[in-house]
Amino acid sequence: MLKRILEPEVMGTPEEALAYDQMDHAAVNRVFVDDLVAAAAARPEVLAQEVLDLGTGTAQIPVELCRRDLSYRVLAMDLSVAMLDVARLNVDEAKLREQILLCHIDAKELPFADGRFSAVISNSIVHHIPEPLAVFKEARRVLAAGGLLFLRDLVRPETEEELKRLVDTYAAGATDHQRQMFADSLRAALTLDELRGLARLAEIAADSVRATSDRHWTLSWWKPR
Repeated sequence: MLKRILEPEVMGTPEEALAYDQMDHAAVNRVFVDDLVAAAAARPEVLAQEVLDLGTGTAQIPVELCRRDLSYRVLAMDLSVAMLDVARLNVDEAKLREQILLCHIDAKELPFADGRFSAVISNSIVHHIPEPLAVFKEARRVLAAGGLLFLRDLVRPETEEELKRLVDTYAAGATDHQRQMFADSLRAALTLDELRGLARLAEIAADSVRATSDRHWTLSWWKPR
């Protein structure tokens, strides 16, 4: 197994934020939202209340979600001001300012009351956090009883050969800088065993974490009532 190599927790420059936003995430975002909606099918009302998106980046996931149903409301937060600047442009372009509220917040220290949100979601925040247990614990804390926690991120490859294959497959048309960003993210990602250990420590069912593609894991868990 490759050793975990951390990357910066925050994409702090406008250039980094724009490079990230210009990568082709469309298919991955559609699948994320499809899977989220499917996961919530037993209690679809959780997506029609107040949803928290941890590490929203440039808000592509909330935009994709709210385009499906204009009754959805998402509080989309990130620690990077540069990312939020691009997110604001994306939300404005999609005409979703009434549905998506952008906030500059640290996912490790959420300024919200216990049990506030009916759903807590995130795509690709965990690999950015050096010690992500705090994020798991905070996500569980602010999730309402009976609410849905739905997280997804990259899995760290076992070998350099597998990492290269993933970059060549999924960033084939990207710039050299974008390919390096993807490779760095894969190196910073966690293994399934590491993630299940974090889930246990945060009092989240470890078996809610599973591999869902050749490069992604997903945590889908309903908080007990």
